[in-house]
Amino acid sequence: MALEHLTTETFKEKVFNYELNKEWKFEGKIPVIIDFYANWCGPCKMVAPVLEELQKEYGDKIVIFKVNTEEQQELSAMFGIQSIPSILFVPLDGQPQMAMGALPKDTFRSAIADVLKVSIN
Repeated sequence: MALEHLTTETFKEKVFNYELNKEWKFEGKIPVIIDFYANWCGPCKMVAPVLEELQKEYGDKIVIFKVNTEEQQELSAMFGIQSIPSILFVPLDGQPQMAMGALPKDTFRSAIADVLKVSIN
């Protein structure tokens, strides 16, 4: 199952409508991970299969989206993305947290547990 790529429009529907809300307000029903990447980025290519595996493992407990920073420059600018990959962890409640770089799978699992409050079991 390929991960869904967000555009500015689908981001506003599914994650955060920054035109309507000044304060963070998550639009989703389950926690989200957003991978800000580019096709030319080597570390991004290392993270991609890990994210696909995690999506399979966690099933419908989390949603993992991808944002192509080359195509979606408005979204990248809004989050101040300067290095990629940048991974945004969005819990149901509370503020999202950004992590930089190609994280190993165990680090993703820890962040999913700690930030998103989601476990596989």
